[in-house]
Amino acid sequence: MGREVEAMAEGSKIERWAPTPPDWSLEATHDGARLDFRGDWTIRTVGGLEARVDELAQALAGAIGAPPVDFDVSGLGQFDTAGALLMSRLVASVGPERRRVSGASASVGTLLREVSETDFGPAPPKPPVGPVMAMLADLGRYGLTLADETTAVLQLMGSVATVMVRATIKPSRIRFVPFVHQLEQTAFKAAPIIALMSFLIGAIIAQQGAFYFRRFGADLYVVDMVGVLTLREIAVLLTAIMVAGRSGSAITAELGSMKMREEIDALQVTGLDPVEMLVVPRLTALMLALPILTFIADLAALVGAAVVCNIYGGIPTETFLYRLKAAIALRTFMVGIAKAPFMALIIGLVASMEGLRVKGSAESLGTQTTLSVVKSIFMVIVVDGIFAMFYAAVGV
Repeated sequence: MGREVEAMAEGSKIERWAPTPPDWSLEATHDGARLDFRGDWTIRTVGGLEARVDELAQALAGAIGAPPVDFDVSGLGQFDTAGALLMSRLVASVGPERRRVSGASASVGTLLREVSETDFGPAPPKPPVGPVMAMLADLGRYGLTLADETTAVLQLMGSVATVMVRATIKPSRIRFVPFVHQLEQTAFKAAPIIALMSFLIGAIIAQQGAFYFRRFGADLYVVDMVGVLTLREIAVLLTAIMVAGRSGSAITAELGSMKMREEIDALQVTGLDPVEMLVVPRLTALMLALPILTFIADLAALVGAAVVCNIYGGIPTETFLYRLKAAIALRTFMVGIAKAPFMALIIGLVASMEGLRVKGSAESLGTQTTLSVVKSIFMVIVVDGIFAMFYAAVGV
C-alpha cells in the first residue's frame, strides 16, 4: 500500500505556473503605429518594467507628427491591477483622438477602463479651521459626549431602581453575602486612612485658624470655625473624594476586568442580570459606607483640632468641648451627613458605568478607571454645591 501511494505521488506531479516576462513591440503601420503587448503583466512580473514604461510614454507623447497608435493587447497572458496601472500610463500618454485599444477581452477591457478612470492624485487639502470654529466644534463634541454619558447614567439608575423594586417585592433576591463583602471593602478597610486624613485636616485647620485669630484676640472662635466647617463641609467632602479615588476606582477596575474576560457576557448568556449581581451590591454598600466613614471623619477631625488647640493654641480640652457644644448642634451634623448617601450614589453610578464601558484592552481599562475617578470627584463637588444652594434657600 505504501509503495502504491509513493508511485501515485511520483506520477502525479503538479506543474507549477511559470510566468512569462512582460514585453512589447512597437511597429509602424500605414496609418500610424501599433504597440503589441505580450507576456504576463502581473504584480510578480512588472517590478522592473516601470522605468521602460515611463521612457516609452515620453517618446509616444513627444512623437513628431502625432501619429495614431493602436494598442494591441490580444497577446496578453495573465493580467492584474499592477499591470493595468503601468499599461494605462502608456495609453494615457497618447491623446484620446490618437489612441485605440484592440484585442481586449471583456475582463482586460474592464480592468483597463477602471484603472484609467481612477484618480490617483493627492487628496485636496482640508480648508483651515479658524480658532472660533475649532472651539465651537470642541464644545459641540463635549455637549454630545455629556448627553450620552447622562443618558447612560440615567439608564443604569433605572436598572438599579428596577432591581431594588424586585428585591423589595421578593426579599430572597437580595444578595447579602456580596453586600457584606463590599461593605467590608469600602467601609471597614477604608476607615484607618479616612481617620488619619481627617485627623490631619482638622489639625491643620485648627492651627491655621489659631494663627490668624490670635491677631484679633479671638482664639476661642477657632473651635466654632473647626466645628461648623468640619461637620457641614470638610469631612463629608474630603471623605467622598477619598472614596471616589479608592473605592470608585476599585469598582471600575473590577467591572472592567470582568468585561475584558467576558464574564459579564457569560452572566447575560446564563440569564443573570449583571446589574443585580454586580452593580447593586456595590452601590448599596457604598451608600451605607460613606455615611459611616463621614461620621468617623467628623470625630477624627475634631480630635485633631482639639489636640492642636491644646498644644498650639493654649485652649484646654475642657474649654474646647464646652465651646464646641455651644457652637454646633445636631442639625449641624445632619446637614453634612445628609449629603453622604447622594454622593455615594453618584460615585457608584459613575464607577459602574465606566467599568461597563471597558473594551478588550488594558489601555481601555486604565483610561476608564482614570475617567471614573475624575468624573466622580467632579460630580461630588457639583452635588456639594447643589446642597449648599439648597440649604441656603431653606435657611439651614
